[in-house]
Amino acid sequence: MGLSSLVYPGAHHTRFEHAIGAMHIMQNAISVLTGKGIEINKEEGEAMQVAILLHDIGHGPFSHATEKALLPGVHHEEVSLIIIKMLNKEFDGALDLAIQIFTNTYSRKFMHQLVSGQVDVDRLDYLKRDSFYTGVTEGNINTDRIVAMMNVDQEQLVFESKGVHSLEKFLLARRLMYWQVYLHKTSLAAELILVKILSRFRILTESGKESLTDSHVLFPFFNLNKASILEESALETYLTLDDSDILALLKRWMKHEDIVLSRLSKQLINRDLPKVKLQSTPISEEAINKKKDRLIHLNISDSISDNFVFSGSVSNQTFTSDQAQILLQEKSGKINSIAKSINYLDFEQFSKPIHKYYLCYPKANSSL
Repeated sequence: MGLSSLVYPGAHHTRFEHAIGAMHIMQNAISVLTGKGIEINKEEGEAMQVAILLHDIGHGPFSHATEKALLPGVHHEEVSLIIIKMLNKEFDGALDLAIQIFTNTYSRKFMHQLVSGQVDVDRLDYLKRDSFYTGVTEGNINTDRIVAMMNVDQEQLVFESKGVHSLEKFLLARRLMYWQVYLHKTSLAAELILVKILSRFRILTESGKESLTDSHVLFPFFNLNKASILEESALETYLTLDDSDILALLKRWMKHEDIVLSRLSKQLINRDLPKVKLQSTPISEEAINKKKDRLIHLNISDSISDNFVFSGSVSNQTFTSDQAQILLQEKSGKINSIAKSINYLDFEQFSKPIHKYYLCYPKANSSL
């Protein structure tokens, strides 16, 4: 959960636990499907489990927050694929089929849909897991019921129509968990500050104000271009990083001579996080400048004010109304999309991304 533990103290479960949990659900899904007469041979079953076990291996410390700063312009799934290929080389091609499933190049499309789809085992695990550890009951979905309703029609993943209400709860849970947990204002503030800190350190190194030796944990990421970052040697270093490495840097930077690096690090370590205002319309320049004017008494100059008062946007899309529909299978065998089966939900609105705009600024009593 990473930075969400700042809001929910019990949310200290790890990505490893999630990976094992997702693989367990995949095993259950394979068992359900084979029990319904869907042929999945041993090689395919193992490849499906490997694909889901390694699906998040490209995530960095504190997940998306550090990825934006350490691997700018690179999506974690791109990193995951490179790492899986590295493992495949080490295991003499044993992961070939897992890679095909992961990249959706295998002919049996339902296998990729179980790894990465609208109702995949990844989401089935993390929604229920995160709901349990945070105590946010809105995310408590019936994973077993959803898996039990799975079937395959023409190599596409479908669900028995009698499971429609469990799927409805899944969609609602996903929507609510994003705004109550993943995009909670405090979690958002912590993530934004961490990105600002790492970005500031990058600026200091590029300007020569901070020197890095090759023994520094961030050396590979601040001294290489994108192509070099994705080389095996750099990714091997990336894989050794964890949350404790970043926390150790933050504690060291609390006493840094650079006012931005030191003050932002103190904010995060001391949990003196900035205030975040969310609204449905873009933040005006007037509102931003008004907050910046209040930085004068904190001895923050205009040249660095963007590090302490800034705006942006976040979004969440619950349902994608494209070819990757959630398909329901009636007893007759007829296939319908879930959008056509539930007439009391406005799926046109449900599928629209919800954008919220934020203004981040120090609290009135901040110890900046």
